[in-house]
Amino acid sequence: MPHAYAHAVEFVTTALAVAGIGYSLACLVAAYLYLAQRRRLLAAPAMGASGAPSVTILKSLKGLDPGMMDAFRSHCCQSYTGDYELLFGVWSMDDPAAEAVKQLQQEFPERAIRLVECPERLGTNGKVSTLIQLLPHAANEYLLINDSDITVSPRYLERVMASFAIPQNSSKTSKKSGVGKEIGLVTALYRGQAEGTLGSRFESMSISTDFVPSVLLAKILEGGIHFGLGSTLAVTRPALAAAGGLEGLVNQLADDYELGVRVDQSGFRVALAPEAVETSVPAYGWHDFVDHQLRWYRTIRDARPVGYCGLVFTYTLPWALLNALASGLSLLSLWLLALSFFLRLTVAMTAGASVLRDHQVLPSLWLLPLRDVVALGLWAACFASNTIVWRGERFVVKNGRLEKLVNG
Repeated sequence: MPHAYAHAVEFVTTALAVAGIGYSLACLVAAYLYLAQRRRLLAAPAMGASGAPSVTILKSLKGLDPGMMDAFRSHCCQSYTGDYELLFGVWSMDDPAAEAVKQLQQEFPERAIRLVECPERLGTNGKVSTLIQLLPHAANEYLLINDSDITVSPRYLERVMASFAIPQNSSKTSKKSGVGKEIGLVTALYRGQAEGTLGSRFESMSISTDFVPSVLLAKILEGGIHFGLGSTLAVTRPALAAAGGLEGLVNQLADDYELGVRVDQSGFRVALAPEAVETSVPAYGWHDFVDHQLRWYRTIRDARPVGYCGLVFTYTLPWALLNALASGLSLLSLWLLALSFFLRLTVAMTAGASVLRDHQVLPSLWLLPLRDVVALGLWAACFASNTIVWRGERFVVKNGRLEKLVNG
């Protein structure tokens, strides 16, 4: 019986490792296609002042995040030729983030920077609740929402807004690809800036070596981007209105993802900007890292259940390691392990270093096998519950909606 069990494990892990190798190859193709498209877009002439629309940047704040002031400053140092304003919303003027915004106003008196108190709790999603209250104060037709810890390049706004003018290839509308649709929302890839702890480094690696390759592959397989990423949600007012506004997201966990879905389903197109931004990853201890990863995994499982189950085929290296152990280090298993390891490193370097320009990827490559084994364990643990921890509060997530646990 033990011998038969080992053969069964060997067979299953061989199949999973081979599937993972195919997935890695597909991710490499998707990354190279994105790089080619990005080169073409970046080679286009810059927008002049007459072609640069006015934009309102909205940020919901709660407390101080690592690197937040530098992130704010990067938004004030844009080379954008059009007008833009920054609106910051806080639940209370006693929030430490309010003082950070006041300091920003003093540092950049030439910028239109406003701080708005948003005291109402309109739903379980506090960020969206604040954004709803900020929206009436926005002066412009183009709105850009991103998180408080997002750091951007000086040409960020120019490149995001230029994405609204990407020419269509056909006047016919395709439901799958969105060709022919007017672009209503632009989103962007992001990389993590780790703070030094093992949990922080694992989190940053998850973004660069797992999440971003999966986004690029989805872009190819699904004929475009049909969801949003919280790093950047630049949206037109007509597209936002057609999607039902922000009010429909006030109890949603994955509000960024869902906004993109609703804009796409309302007849507009979602585009991916040729620009990657940076998010600060806190110095997570192990417990905080697990909580955050499980929130991330359960968000994906709830939003894309079939895709989440399909992630079982993406853990190439752990399956190849298990296969080598189950087969007693057979020649075939060692060959699969070597190929899996090579492709895993190649995907990590291509997505992390080339696509995202993440300078932390290469020094952290030695941690990749351990991180991948941990990731497989977290993927399996995700099925044990629908409970998540978000900013110290416990919620149950079901059908995209959050329900707060009073006695959790």
